[in-house]
Amino acid sequence: MGDTTRDEWDAHYASGRTFSALRDWERELLAAHVPAPEGGGLALDAGCGLGELARHLAKAGYHVDAVDHAPAALAMAEAAGAGVGAARVSGEGPVVYRLFDIERDSLDQLPHPAYDLISFRLSWAFVHDRTRLLNRLRERLRPGGALCVITPVAESVPDDKRGIALDAAELDLLCAGWTVVERHAVDGLALVILRDPVPAKAVPPKAVPAKTVTAKATTADKGRPSPHALTGAGVVVTDPAGRILLGWSVRGVWELPGGKNDAGEDFLDAAVRELAEETGLEADRDAARVPALLMDSAHGMPRLTAAVHVTSYRGAPVVKEPHLIHRWEWHEPADLPRLAQPLFTPSAHVIDVVRPGLLTGLPPVHRYPVASGSL
Repeated sequence: MGDTTRDEWDAHYASGRTFSALRDWERELLAAHVPAPEGGGLALDAGCGLGELARHLAKAGYHVDAVDHAPAALAMAEAAGAGVGAARVSGEGPVVYRLFDIERDSLDQLPHPAYDLISFRLSWAFVHDRTRLLNRLRERLRPGGALCVITPVAESVPDDKRGIALDAAELDLLCAGWTVVERHAVDGLALVILRDPVPAKAVPPKAVPAKTVTAKATTADKGRPSPHALTGAGVVVTDPAGRILLGWSVRGVWELPGGKNDAGEDFLDAAVRELAEETGLEADRDAARVPALLMDSAHGMPRLTAAVHVTSYRGAPVVKEPHLIHRWEWHEPADLPRLAQPLFTPSAHVIDVVRPGLLTGLPPVHRYPVASGSL
């Protein structure tokens, strides 16, 4: 789950380190807002760790599937719960522990197709592709079901612990796309309960100010020309599963990697350079192609964007320019027309080149297909 490996989590638990114990106020809020349905309910506790929340939910009337991708955590959880009805995958009981990576493993492998409650306690901050996972978990809720996230908030932790907490913008992103949102804050933790996903609908791309670029002087005798156009590259990076990399921008939109050309730089070189500068992913020029050039305008100025597709790269995406991008996430293409937040307009146009027909209702753009190998 996230960027921390299974071996690292195993070492964390094997060394005796753990997370803070379940608090009384958490038990009270859970009892008040997500009680088990009459006759019992099904709960999925993701990133269950040592199983304290899972065992509490079982006592509250849920049958709990408790999953974690650290074998050491599951072994300790089973030992801790041995006297209160814990069960192995093959056994019977209110808590079933299962080795499972909620982010990387197929949710079709879960013991049940849908749940009354899906919980993440102190684990959501470690999920990398939160938007993609959230979209899949919405599909796993029973009617009237709830998703509950308990997480530290950024202002309550020291700077060196920032990776375990969510800030206000990250909490807002978590809550987007739900009809019912309940947020409680106590002791430096936020307890968020989400119900009734907003019916899926296409969200049009949002036009936001483009990065400003000043044209370079092209002749010595005429002096510096006035800025006339914006030029740059938008990069669709696809992973082996066909997912598309998008960044959650400080401007409140999802956008592709990319940016303006430097002087003397062509579109492929600009795409490869910007990709490395923004995400840390390294791609060779030979692994990138330009299927089309796109022209529209921004604030009365012509804008020329090269649509670049990269399918081979090295590394994992990280935030290199936090003043521009909050986080990078891999998205399923089918989710893009129904994002709760808008797409940056040039990014939407570039995606439409690589995945034609996926996005509808886009603003007008002039498209100039490029013959293979000509750029």
